[in-house]
Amino acid sequence: MKTLNLNTLLIASSFLLLTMACDDALEQTSSGENIVPAKFKVDVPETLTTSPANGRTKNGLSKDELNGNEIYEALSAYIKIGEASAEIIEAIMTSIGNIGIHGVIFIAYESDDDGRVKNLTVTENSDFEGKTYQYQLTVTDADSESNDDGGKAMQVFWNLDPIEGIAILKPYNIDRVKDIDAGDAIYRIDYSEVETDGYEAHMIVSISNLPLANPLDDPYSIDNLKMFVGKTGDVVDVYGNSNHPNASFFTSDAGFTWSFVASGIDSEDIGVAEVGLPPNNLDETDRTVILEDYAIKTVFSDQISTVWPNLDQNLIDQYLTNTEAPGFFAKNGFVQGGTSPSADYDPLVLRIQDLTPYKPLDIKNLTVEFK
Repeated sequence: MKTLNLNTLLIASSFLLLTMACDDALEQTSSGENIVPAKFKVDVPETLTTSPANGRTKNGLSKDELNGNEIYEALSAYIKIGEASAEIIEAIMTSIGNIGIHGVIFIAYESDDDGRVKNLTVTENSDFEGKTYQYQLTVTDADSESNDDGGKAMQVFWNLDPIEGIAILKPYNIDRVKDIDAGDAIYRIDYSEVETDGYEAHMIVSISNLPLANPLDDPYSIDNLKMFVGKTGDVVDVYGNSNHPNASFFTSDAGFTWSFVASGIDSEDIGVAEVGLPPNNLDETDRTVILEDYAIKTVFSDQISTVWPNLDQNLIDQYLTNTEAPGFFAKNGFVQGGTSPSADYDPLVLRIQDLTPYKPLDIKNLTVEFK
């Protein structure tokens, strides 16, 4: 079992320093309070992102260990990938905000990360995807601006009252040293504090083109992911899919999505999740199909019966440990599947019935792009 390597997500640690020579600012047309939002994400309850008890977070599963525990624990790791990308983007924005940006500005600076010149601009009244935002911030790798991607490292579009916006990040153009293997990976966060569908705040995390591991080393690595996180009071709902092009279980069939819905209460350290394992080419939006027809237990039972039609039922039952839905989580992560540990979980069990993952085929084909 391997540890989850988040190098391609932890792409901006030294970029956070953002030691820009503000004397190089060419233009700043307005003054007043800092216009860069300090908050740009919704926190996912730790119960749904906690690593297994042994302290290792997995990016691969072993066919010798495939059971409900492994699938649900892997889900925690995949949700954490989405949250980690949002944390990075928010941290970068916080660091940019520490410069004290009050309006239109242009700054050229030499990155402490890769020693390359980066250009940072802030403009007003920017249109993106049919909506006008008060501000747009763009960071580019100066020497790459003639490339097909324009050398874009980061774009942020936002409104201030209430805060809502979109942030897009390409690690490779931020740090050509640390993230030289990040390739065309791009992260996007849609964040809003506009009350929507009963949520006080919500975000949508989209990730495309993460570099895949060698299938012989890790057949379960992710290339694309999309998840919604919505908060109301102390309750947080999460749903989405992670795409695993090389994943297989007991048969030779490959290409699955971890399709999930989850809900947690942070103050009570409890969470509930339901996982489906549909093929990643499934062109279907119906919750029943995605989460029930392709439930963990159903997929595993069908594949085991296909490969070992005469296998002793006791052995099958061992493989199917904790494959029942839903999965229950507590402070230290996954607890058990199927049977609720206590009545405290009942409201969350009901809550996830109203949540549906995205269409698996859409996540397989997901592409995140800059303006």
